[in-house]
Amino acid sequence: MSLIKPWSRRSVLAGTGASLGLLAAPNIVRAQSRDIRIGYITALTGARAEFGESDPWMLEQVKKITDQGLTIGGNTYSVEFIVKDMQSNPNRSAAVGNELIQREGVDLLLVQDLDASVATGEMSDIAGIPSISTMGPWQAWMFGRGSNPEQGFPYSFTFFWGVEMAMQTFTKLWDQIDTNKIVGDFYFDNPAGQAFANPELGLPAVMDAAGYSRVEGGMYLFDTQDFSGQVSKFTQGNAQIVTGFGFPPNWATFWAQAGQQGFSPEAATYAAAFLFPSAIEALGDRGNGMSTEVWWTPNMPWTSSLTGQTASELAAAWTESSGKQWVQTLGYSHALFETGIAALKNSGDPKNPDAVRDAIAALNLNTMVGPVNWADTPIKNVAVTEVAGGQWRKTDGGAHMFDLVMCDNTFAPSIDVQDKLIPLSQLS
Repeated sequence: MSLIKPWSRRSVLAGTGASLGLLAAPNIVRAQSRDIRIGYITALTGARAEFGESDPWMLEQVKKITDQGLTIGGNTYSVEFIVKDMQSNPNRSAAVGNELIQREGVDLLLVQDLDASVATGEMSDIAGIPSISTMGPWQAWMFGRGSNPEQGFPYSFTFFWGVEMAMQTFTKLWDQIDTNKIVGDFYFDNPAGQAFANPELGLPAVMDAAGYSRVEGGMYLFDTQDFSGQVSKFTQGNAQIVTGFGFPPNWATFWAQAGQQGFSPEAATYAAAFLFPSAIEALGDRGNGMSTEVWWTPNMPWTSSLTGQTASELAAAWTESSGKQWVQTLGYSHALFETGIAALKNSGDPKNPDAVRDAIAALNLNTMVGPVNWADTPIKNVAVTEVAGGQWRKTDGGAHMFDLVMCDNTFAPSIDVQDKLIPLSQLS
């Protein structure tokens, strides 16, 4: 089974509405003004609102840097940011992407969401408007649009880690504890979930290569409220590990039903669901020991190309302003603005889409999430970043209910390992 087949270009376009004439005029004429317009798409409401929670705050920090304009090629340009909430809805992504490109006439599109980047990436390429996206495994972004590492795309770019890196991190976490190596897996049915679930190139293949056997729990839709079938299968199959891909509400429903039915695995490592402290806190004591991929932490040794802040300083600034614990998306939303502004500066002419596109392709920038390197990438239009593995542990009081402990850095050598994974039975 090919990764490309379930994410054909036709199915992606049909799902987003791009095939229904949203881009009827591919050649957009830009007035040669001294105003740079940057479109920003994120999820501020809906099921994925946590992914965009820090974005309004981050945007204000960036506006402070650009409020005097940008001097590029001897000219000074004012900078306007036009933010669109995709409301955690892929179809809404297509609509707001079309608004930004057609109606607002943006010079650069920045996209902080996987489904949104799949929808708007196609529009970016058709209209000839450069775009940069993040926060989605690059395979889902690329194969989901019918391309490959050799072909790439005309105007759209992304930076993030690959699914195989997160998957291998999962098995390396499980190798740290004693289990029967039987894993129950189930996945949310979207491009990222399909990437994780792919039997040949996804998590099932990685588990098999690492010596783990599988109890299949299948795919599910976002509004699924009954996971008793998965719980029953995992119990009957004697699965001591649970994994897959989905969002916090889905996991919370599954985990509650697992507890009610007496299913108690030794490890629960579920992609996307455990990224945020609020999602773990919502599970109460049963959130103790959840393990996850780790995109970014304040312990990373990187500094911002925009502000000079260290990772710890950025996290501290967010906490001071919001009163909330740091979140992993902080680093990536900051880096998204870093790469976009760097490309505009390096273009020599920010009103020339081809010049901006070429500047992105030539970019090798040290950012808040580490090097973002499109200049030397073996995967066209993709800059691969780090991903680690960690476990949420209940604290003994203090400002936070849980802390994220780093347990594996195979694909993130910049992060120090703090401890090994602890089985859930030893944390209850």
